[in-house]
Amino acid sequence: MIDTHCHLDAAEFDADRAAVHAAALAAGVRQIIVPGVAVDHFAGQKSTVDAYAGCVAAYGIHPLYVMDAGSDDVDQLQDWLRRERPLAVGEIGLDFYVEGLDVARQTAIFVAQLKLAKAFDLPVILHVRRSVDAVLRELRRTRVCGGIAHAFNGSRQQADALIDLGFKLGFGGAATYSGSRRIRELAATLPLESIVLETDAPDIPPAWLNRGRNTPAELPRIATEIAGLRGIPPAVLMAQADANAQAVFGVF
Repeated sequence: MIDTHCHLDAAEFDADRAAVHAAALAAGVRQIIVPGVAVDHFAGQKSTVDAYAGCVAAYGIHPLYVMDAGSDDVDQLQDWLRRERPLAVGEIGLDFYVEGLDVARQTAIFVAQLKLAKAFDLPVILHVRRSVDAVLRELRRTRVCGGIAHAFNGSRQQADALIDLGFKLGFGGAATYSGSRRIRELAATLPLESIVLETDAPDIPPAWLNRGRNTPAELPRIATEIAGLRGIPPAVLMAQADANAQAVFGVF
């Protein structure tokens, strides 16, 4: 299985990262995409993916980190993309949920990163929390070669618009909550070819963790839950989700 979004480099895993990785492998999670959040985290992120089998990096400036980004952070990101040739640019996007963020600054850095993705012909990993329409607007202005809308929680119309632009939609722990009706409906009814699986570990834990730390080892059970919503065998969902991820990123 491929976990298309896991922050294995996060501080929450500092005490037991090797054990978390080993548990993921034992659960059948053989590949983990580790997205970036800030330039000053890239070195630690690279050390993580280099140390653990099956882990691959994407580099990007997360919208929640743009207020701390320096004037040359986009230039530094460009240097990392040129030197490392990562799987994707990400995690990038817009966040209109957290109060107090400068929308103009978020947008400027998002657009700059889209332009880098286009220049390097890389897919993007999108953060779209309460911002799907604004993200779509910028994607239509700067066309990239597709990617993943991580932790998607928009409307069916927005989902279809992203799919039309070449994107897959990421589903994870949020789909395991009975109260997450819209997410569960989307996970159940979107074309199977448009879905990828993710944990966002250590965040967005599934219902059975009772708000505890999420880990990539939870991915098979998350997949089983989503397969149940669709009325298909878990193995069918897992195989297609992996093929969808490979369609975005290539074989890795």
